[in-house]
Amino acid sequence: MIYHTHHTRQMTGWVGWIWFGGMMMVLAGLFNVITGLTAVFANRVYVQTPNRLLLFDLTTWGWVHFALGLLLLATGIAITIGQAWARMVGVVLVMLNALTQLTWIAVNPWWSLAVIAVDVLVLYALIVHGRETEPG
Repeated sequence: MIYHTHHTRQMTGWVGWIWFGGMMMVLAGLFNVITGLTAVFANRVYVQTPNRLLLFDLTTWGWVHFALGLLLLATGIAITIGQAWARMVGVVLVMLNALTQLTWIAVNPWWSLAVIAVDVLVLYALIVHGRETEPG
C-alpha cells in the first residue's frame, strides 16, 4: 500500500501583506504613469532647476517613469492574483522605483520621500510574507 503525503500550506492573516503589496504596486504604477505623462507632455507643472536631475532631462525621466509605471501596474496585478513569478519581479521593480524616486527628489521632494517609504513597506510585504501565497 502506498501512502501519499500531501502537505498544504495554510494561509495566515499575513497573506494580507501580499495583497497590500500588490495593490500598492498597482497604485504606484498608476501614479508613475501619470507622473511620467505629465513630465513629458505638461512639463511646466514641474520646476526644473539646472543640474538637479541625475543623468537625464525632465522629458527622459518622464518616459522612464511611464515605462516603470506600466511594469509596476502589470506586476502588481499579477501579484494580487497569485502569480509566483511576480513576487521576485515585483521586488526588483520596487527597488528600481525607489531609485528613480531618489533621482526625482529634486523635482518633487515630498512625493518622492513618500513613495520611497511605501516602497520599503511593499518590499517588506513581498520578501517577508511572500511565501504565504505560493501553492503547497
